[in-house]
Amino acid sequence: MSLPMTRHPFLKTLGTIALILLCGGAIAALQLPLLTTLRQQQTSSLASLQRQSAIEKQRLQVLQHLPTFGFDNLMADWVFLNFLQYFGDDEARAQTGYDLSPEYFEVIVRRDPRFVRGYLFLSQSTSLFAALPKRTIALMERGLTTLTPQIPPNSYYVWRYKGIDELLFLGDAQAAQHSFRQAADWASQHPDPESQQVAQLSRSMAGFLAENPRSQSALVGAWSMVLQSAVDDRTRDRAIAQIKELGGTFETDGQGRTIIRFPPEPTPTPTPTPESTPQASS
Repeated sequence: MSLPMTRHPFLKTLGTIALILLCGGAIAALQLPLLTTLRQQQTSSLASLQRQSAIEKQRLQVLQHLPTFGFDNLMADWVFLNFLQYFGDDEARAQTGYDLSPEYFEVIVRRDPRFVRGYLFLSQSTSLFAALPKRTIALMERGLTTLTPQIPPNSYYVWRYKGIDELLFLGDAQAAQHSFRQAADWASQHPDPESQQVAQLSRSMAGFLAENPRSQSALVGAWSMVLQSAVDDRTRDRAIAQIKELGGTFETDGQGRTIIRFPPEPTPTPTPTPESTPQASS
């Protein structure tokens, strides 16, 4: 008579663990080629994006000088649409950056310098994300040589964009003051409420910079302008972060509107006068 065979619980557990490890090893072995393939694809994707970027740069440089037979505005519109696709591709920009922003800007200013709306998108992209504010300002200065206070009617905005860049990214309060005064002068020549409001705000900013070129409040005010005119969430987030870093705060009024509170200005230390300076005893 044979007795039934029993297995020790420990041996049963050990067998289970061995089976799990064996399965895990098999799964890892199967996934390893997949991980290798994914890494190769990522590397290939980055290389592909870099090649595309180099090709696009060459294309934009050609478009700067390509004859358009009187269709400059159409070319500028087409390039601007291309720029919006480029700027909006977050995944690609995270890998290759925004180096082509000034190249798009160059074509559009050359082809249609009166395209004021384009200055807003392209200046934010070139200064904020490509970190090339000097080139942004140079392109705006070139465009301004073809603009007048009347043509196009909202051309004063280019002066405002220029003043913001000069103040925030170059730290040139004197140049920014001049740009805001020009914006105020051009905007004041239009009777509509928007233009009059821009004239008042620009004049106030110029006066503020004249009195205190290093004012933290002036910087908060400039970032507030960036926030108000932001064309994407990245710009909004950057402006909000900068305002908070400078000591500005955000509050909500009784009507649900967001208000930016400016940081208090430090009290200047009075300069001693001969009358107030204690005389040394002899």
